Amino acid sequence: MLRKLIPGMFLILSVVVGLGACGNGGEVGISEPATATLALPSDTATSTPTPLAVPSDTPPATSTPVRDTPTSAPPRATPEVVQPTSTVSAPSPSATQTLPAPPTETAMPSPTSTPTPSTVSGGDPASVRVELQPIASGLEAPLGITHGGDGSGRLLVLEKSGRIRVVKNNALTPMPFLDITDRVGSSQSEQGLLGLAFHPDFANNGFLYVNYTDLQGDTVVSRFAVSGDPDRADPASEMVLLTLPQPAANHNGGNLAFGPDGYLYIGTGDGGAAGDRFGNGQNGRTLLGAMLRLDVDGGQPYAVPPDNPFVGDPDVLDEIWALGLRNPWRYSFDRQTGDLYIADVGQNQYEEVNVQLTDNSGGQNYGWPIMEATHCFPEDRACDPTGLTLPVTEYNHSQGCSVTGGYVYRGQEYPALTGIYLFGDYCSGRIWGLARGDGKWQVSELARVDARISAFGEDEAGELYLADLGGGTVYKITARSR
Repeated sequence: MLRKLIPGMFLILSVVVGLGACGNGGEVGISEPATATLALPSDTATSTPTPLAVPSDTPPATSTPVRDTPTSAPPRATPEVVQPTSTVSAPSPSATQTLPAPPTETAMPSPTSTPTPSTVSGGDPASVRVELQPIASGLEAPLGITHGGDGSGRLLVLEKSGRIRVVKNNALTPMPFLDITDRVGSSQSEQGLLGLAFHPDFANNGFLYVNYTDLQGDTVVSRFAVSGDPDRADPASEMVLLTLPQPAANHNGGNLAFGPDGYLYIGTGDGGAAGDRFGNGQNGRTLLGAMLRLDVDGGQPYAVPPDNPFVGDPDVLDEIWALGLRNPWRYSFDRQTGDLYIADVGQNQYEEVNVQLTDNSGGQNYGWPIMEATHCFPEDRACDPTGLTLPVTEYNHSQGCSVTGGYVYRGQEYPALTGIYLFGDYCSGRIWGLARGDGKWQVSELARVDARISAFGEDEAGELYLADLGGGTVYKITARSR
């Protein structure tokens, strides 16, 4: 998710997790470290990501890709996008504060008329501001934050080089939970130990799943088991589920998440380089550029759920749940509704967030590389959005360069955040809130922080966290009404 490297900076801090390149067609991984100077958009006028249409509950019937070759794009009409009607004053980030003062209230535009969502509405993003409270520092390029669902109250934090660290009682423990640096290739900015998910029954079976790039740069999804020490997993217990050859070093996706259905969802990038050079985004005969859905309990090493949307389709592999993704660096399920939020990193101009409602049966085609967010790709080429699922919100590169998906807040400590999906940008440090009500999506900027936002995280109680890649710190997200 991270973007352009600043010459002369250390590679470990220039890690850009699973994102695409920023601007001018260059495809490089990570952005510069926190100690480098970053050209941010103006602090005196902040625009808000554009809210778009609520996603349909019915998967498009025309989204099946052509075998072996990317889908061609007939002409299309440009979708209507509601532009923000006001701006907000935002402070400059501070390297010494926990979090700079958040922006003033944003007046939200009214999105286009959309169907009423089938699930509960969220709060009002324009009525809340967020702040950061540091809880653990001294981490090496943290890329992910999660929990084991085992009642321990601990957080597990991914380090790019191949370690999982434990945070207990707001302190980093000295010994890693898992160390697989001997098999993780992390020399390139978008490589490393990229994803972690604990089995829904981890408290009883001790299984956890990781997504990493190996020493050859290929994607590996594996299962490990906890050892006799509950704070240590056994590195010798690895069982490989999938190995995906990667044609380039970037766009590795990397996230893992168990859905409310108990299945494992694996987000894969399009194979890297730039502009879907390898033709994977619309090719159903590859597992790249897709969201996969596996039953890890139904077979060895896995089984395909019988209700996966393309089972039996000769043009699409059975493991695929959705396709047309560029680099879905971070995605998550709303623990209350089951809705799936996918933040997909854009090419040169647009970042996007897609939402699949919980009663949807899969089969979406999110459009890459026919479209980048709601725009034809490239923009000087006509395209046809028929059968494509467009994002619910997008922003352009005047506001950042690489989207980092977060979570819908379902904790108890900050009621004003309830039902709001938080997401941010790696380069600009902006944090936004997204929620829907009365059939419309609303987006508001909640803060601008001095951090390279590589990941958000959620603990067992539903409280939210943020990882700063450059600073090596995990923060707890706090909130109050404006």
